[in-house]
Amino acid sequence: MFRNYLKTAWRNLWKNRFYSAINVFGLAIGLTACLLIGVYIDQELSYDKFNANANRIVRVTMEYMHAGTVSTTEETGTKVGPQFKRTFPSVQAYARTYIREAIIRAGDKVFDEPRVLYADPAFFQMFSFHIVAGNAASALDAPGKAVLTQSMAKKYFGMEDPINKSLKFGNLVLTVSAICEDAPQNSQIKFDFATQFLNLGSFVQEENYWNANWITYLLLKNERDIMPLREQISAYMKTSEPKSSAHIEGGDYLTYHLEPLTRVHLYSQLGGFEPNGSISYIYIFGLIALTILVIACANYTNLATALSFGRGGEIGMRKVMGASRKQVFFQFIGESAIVTFAAACVAYILALMLIPSFDFITGRQFSISVLFSLKPVLALTIFSIVVSFFAGIYPALVLSGMEIMNVLKKGFRFTDGSNLLRKGLIVMQFGISVFLIIYTIIIIQQTRFLHNKDLGYEKEHVLDLPIGGHMLEKFQSIKDALLHVRGVECVTAAYDAPDYVLWGDGVVSNDEKGRHEVSIHALPTDLDFIKTMNMKMAAGRDFQATDLASMDTANKTAKYRSFFILNETLAKKLGWTAEQALNKIVSKGDGNPPGPVVGVVKDFNFTSLHEQIGPLLIFLGRDFSRRFLVRISGGDIQGTLSRLGATWKDHIADRPFSFKFLDESYDQLYISEQRSTILFSVAAGIAIILACLGLFGLAALITLQRTKEIGIRRVLGAGTGTITVLIARNFLELVTLSILIAVPFAWWAGNHWLEDFAFRVHVESYIFFLTAILTIVIVLGTVGFHALRVTLLNPVRSLRRD
Repeated sequence: MFRNYLKTAWRNLWKNRFYSAINVFGLAIGLTACLLIGVYIDQELSYDKFNANANRIVRVTMEYMHAGTVSTTEETGTKVGPQFKRTFPSVQAYARTYIREAIIRAGDKVFDEPRVLYADPAFFQMFSFHIVAGNAASALDAPGKAVLTQSMAKKYFGMEDPINKSLKFGNLVLTVSAICEDAPQNSQIKFDFATQFLNLGSFVQEENYWNANWITYLLLKNERDIMPLREQISAYMKTSEPKSSAHIEGGDYLTYHLEPLTRVHLYSQLGGFEPNGSISYIYIFGLIALTILVIACANYTNLATALSFGRGGEIGMRKVMGASRKQVFFQFIGESAIVTFAAACVAYILALMLIPSFDFITGRQFSISVLFSLKPVLALTIFSIVVSFFAGIYPALVLSGMEIMNVLKKGFRFTDGSNLLRKGLIVMQFGISVFLIIYTIIIIQQTRFLHNKDLGYEKEHVLDLPIGGHMLEKFQSIKDALLHVRGVECVTAAYDAPDYVLWGDGVVSNDEKGRHEVSIHALPTDLDFIKTMNMKMAAGRDFQATDLASMDTANKTAKYRSFFILNETLAKKLGWTAEQALNKIVSKGDGNPPGPVVGVVKDFNFTSLHEQIGPLLIFLGRDFSRRFLVRISGGDIQGTLSRLGATWKDHIADRPFSFKFLDESYDQLYISEQRSTILFSVAAGIAIILACLGLFGLAALITLQRTKEIGIRRVLGAGTGTITVLIARNFLELVTLSILIAVPFAWWAGNHWLEDFAFRVHVESYIFFLTAILTIVIVLGTVGFHALRVTLLNPVRSLRRD
């Protein structure tokens, strides 16, 4: 019996192979989307769960109020970990962590490595980065030790055993104490080298609640301790000891929160060692996959129902010969299963081929082997079974429930119910497609706006060159050498690049109106910062050489003088216009040397465009510089880079020439928006293709069924335009309805997404009209092709057609 079902199903599918191919292709695309997106979602949901202690590890975040401004950050001071372990019995261990680049040397091999982890000794006991050589307990128990990943061990030592070999980390000589496996893709903490936290320098040896630059993790004795510990920390930070240690006065406060490790990646609003994911994007990815699959299933249901028009005689004869409703039902479910499992095979092949492209969209690195694991294969099988049932159940129920005599007398005809379902599915398909098109256009416009917005400075043709080692000791000679390179227009240095200023601080001023305190971002720079970045001054001037000469570094406490530039927002916060701010005396927090305001720069975006422009204090501080910013001409970029590389090698022989373009670093701030653009563009494209594919097949079948009618109309004088309108009218009505339903949802969703940006585009009405026109043109083209083909047939042949 089962063999007979398969044989009959195969014959019917082969007989209608054009429509079967449409169904297989449509379902294959839907299943491919589900398979790939399922792999992505599985990895995102598994973030950090590979750690054996994952449920007992928390990340400490800091919240504080200063001068009436509340700030939160994922970074803490050096004191938090040790003090919490001493104070709270539920804390078993802590690890302060920091990742930065470093120059690594092993013999004649020298590389600028971007992922060097500095961590406390308990790190490898807290986290499950598997040690393949050495001991986790002693891997970082002394400052002179370093741990390498397997990739780095091979890179620096080849096939030799690296244990107890020496490496030079900048000015430190460290001994390789252990080798660990490479950090997995689903880890927040990805590193190539690890060494002890205290190797950062003497400035981290003093315990301090402030100078928050470190991410602190706690290992708790029991996962049930998280909630009680939160309350204990909140109460403790209100006591006199921490308030005195942190110099908290008046209405200011300092407290800490705990984030479970496994929730940081998808749920935290704060950053980390890599950009966080978002549970919202997980829902969106899943919804897109489901949407594409639903459209594909709707195609199958529509075409299967329409194809049954010619199978009334077959069904009637089966029932006359004794077939039960159950047997007929399983006959059509069997056909659905064959189509679906054929689509599943195609989907699996497509998924293997599309892994590299999917990596690009998601920003992840999936190997092809992930698709050969049990989970995706099992998921694809389950999806196929579910899809074959739900896609085939309606046609199977309708066809198996027909009355024998009605079928044999009149053949099968669409009932009002089946027509209503078919129309509803078309409306749903195109409604989803229109929604995705409009939503995608809004995202594309915002992404372009982010890329092209006037930031208040020119980010193009600016190189970001890292400063490290002994470079500050010969700062001026290096800067002069860079300035003399042909193609270089200007050179400056700064602590942060202007695209993302992280330094948080406070500013204090006293004038005739009294004392003013404002919580700010601060940026120490060298001379020519304003000039190099092509910023505009609202009043005053840039720093100049006489300012630098006036800074007496021999006796800071007696004669040291600072010089400041405010942005317009900070000047307003302090109650001054740009002109009034000039020559006012301010200081960067209490206890720091005061100095005059020499200029006010026009506001520029120094954080993400998700945020409004806040108060910024720029101060002359060459010794804080972490990067040279070099503006080059756009004429001969490659030649200028070559000359800069040669100059760099002459003056800084111990460091490789590595650089970033500032505009590329800026674009990285919005990488999630760029990926969203690609994702929704692909989804909208697939949705409209599938909807049109289904419409193409349905229109082909309907025009075929109405061939005689069209022939009669042609004989009676109907023209090509009349016939085209006749065929397309019903489809256009349905598509128009889908547009009317989709537009309000797309408008709401687009505006809701844009609310996350302080600087954003406005949703213009022309987007909706263009999308509507585009959709109608696509439908007319799809349906009109078949209408034109049938219209051009000889009417005599049309009337003779069975």
